[in-house]
Amino acid sequence: MGRQLRVVHHTGYSYAGQVSASHNEARMTPRATREQYVLATRLDFSPVAWSHSFVDYWGTPVTAFEVAEPHSRLDVTATSTVDVGDRLAVGPGASWADLADPLLCDQQVEFLGLNGHIEPPTELRRFAADVARKAARPVDAVHAVVERIRDRVAYVPGSTEVNTSAATAWEARAGVCQDLVHLGLGALRGIGIPTRYVSGYVMPSASAVVGEARTGESHAWFQYWDGAWVGLDPTNDSAPGDFHIEVGVGRDYFDVTPLKGVYSGSVSSDLFVEVEITVLA
Repeated sequence: MGRQLRVVHHTGYSYAGQVSASHNEARMTPRATREQYVLATRLDFSPVAWSHSFVDYWGTPVTAFEVAEPHSRLDVTATSTVDVGDRLAVGPGASWADLADPLLCDQQVEFLGLNGHIEPPTELRRFAADVARKAARPVDAVHAVVERIRDRVAYVPGSTEVNTSAATAWEARAGVCQDLVHLGLGALRGIGIPTRYVSGYVMPSASAVVGEARTGESHAWFQYWDGAWVGLDPTNDSAPGDFHIEVGVGRDYFDVTPLKGVYSGSVSSDLFVEVEITVLA
């Protein structure tokens, strides 16, 4: 059984003074997938903005917009209603030989690459390599690696920033959902398992009452290739369920940033974020 959820995501920038113009991209519209159906969605801007919508290279809906008048605050509100259905039932899954196939490696090359931001620390890299040698199937290695990450890194809201590297979170033994995902990406790609970052939302309470709005949050998990893309939420140590709404996928957080852009002016800016989720059915 699935659920129908409404998400209101309000974000934007407060500037220290007036800026003359801003150019931005919003990735705040849920994706239509085999596991969720987007019933309605809209984006509202203040000040009024010219906008253009498209789907990016990774398959994430994007709205590019620009404000061409002086402003001291930018508000963006995304309102979406989504039916979240049952998660995909995966068959026997991929073998190590399947993942080593040159054609698959070529097709998934962008989800096998490492960069400095998700580069796993030496300790985790060695652990993953040892697990891969012993695991009968890749899926067994995935769960062993996630268990190791959860044992080492505590989920502590506010403990890191968006630019914190996976290795830094590992050393600090604390991070947020983004850090746990980045650690998983680096460790699993390092042993040849294609893995991609997923951004979205999650209802924080499993006992939410129909019609009662709850303060939610932007969230992140990952999907690994097991003959099909299979989701795993390392923060909650579970597969994404019917309280998860998928918005975007990419190589890491920086491919799916909810709101990013540039502005004309020398003043500083502060980002604000509010998410409200309501169970409708």
